[in-house]
Amino acid sequence: MTDKSRATDQGSSETRPGRACPLHYRYHPADLAREPDFGTDTLYVVGGLYGNRPALAALGALAARERAPVALVFNGDFNWFNVDAEGFEAVQSEVLRHHALRGNVETELAGEDAVAGCGCGYPEWVNDAEVERSNLILERLRDTARQFPAVRSRLAALPMHLVAEVGGIRVAIVHGDAHSLAGWNYAQELLADPAHRRRIPGDFEAARARVIASSHTCLPALSEFDTAGGRSVLINNGAAGMPNFAHTRYGVITRISTQPAVHLNALYGVRLDRIHVDALPLRYDQARWLDEFHANWPEGSPAHVSYYRRMTHGPAATLAHALPPRGSLAKA
Repeated sequence: MTDKSRATDQGSSETRPGRACPLHYRYHPADLAREPDFGTDTLYVVGGLYGNRPALAALGALAARERAPVALVFNGDFNWFNVDAEGFEAVQSEVLRHHALRGNVETELAGEDAVAGCGCGYPEWVNDAEVERSNLILERLRDTARQFPAVRSRLAALPMHLVAEVGGIRVAIVHGDAHSLAGWNYAQELLADPAHRRRIPGDFEAARARVIASSHTCLPALSEFDTAGGRSVLINNGAAGMPNFAHTRYGVITRISTQPAVHLNALYGVRLDRIHVDALPLRYDQARWLDEFHANWPEGSPAHVSYYRRMTHGPAATLAHALPPRGSLAKA
């Protein structure tokens, strides 16, 4: 996959736009050790929608198949490709009806400071051309957001993290990691490194959480850890609005519930005490999505260069890359 030794430290003084991790993005895992913000029996964590309206429609249909009400948390970067005014407004109108966090995209849309670029905090394994194209996408999206000052104010007011309780288990919900809104500590690439994995249990312990749910890094991951609080689970849904595995055309969301996902065709998952933690496929209307994407991002545009192949063929990663090194949790 990638060279783990080149990962950037979240405390780095790196200031290049798109690679910067601004101080106001940062917090401490102990900030998550508070009383839960809400409780539910079934929780969907939806990171990286990226403005995909067909995926948003598919999400509603998926939740309707549940046997009990679902609490939805959009944990950041629900905007990205939706640079048309209609698409931008439609995404905010639906997402902001639910629990939501601000990702780096929403944080940068809400302000005018160009120092952080897209605010992605990209590690060194992402090449400079990719970083620059992301900065250009953010600039165009910010132009659209300026038409909606009230929405920008709402995005600025969104929290950087939430805490939920599901079946008596505390679930910490972040965009990046337990240290930074744009943190990469829960990236699939880094979780394959045993030395890096040894640092993760401290995040659960400081946050007093048994589950941490994240996204931001664009590729999904599921790992189990032995912590002072007991066996704990880290789940990163990768992207709800784009394919996450080679030769696929669906997004991925996280489901955490007291009820098993037997009727929802989970990709992989694990049981933790009374709850089930699963990755669900989000199967959206691909033809409609590509029509909408091309209308905003024709061939040669920054988003088309960076993302079109992934949208149509998936990334190089396979399902096995999302699972912990010690064994497969993939469902038959």
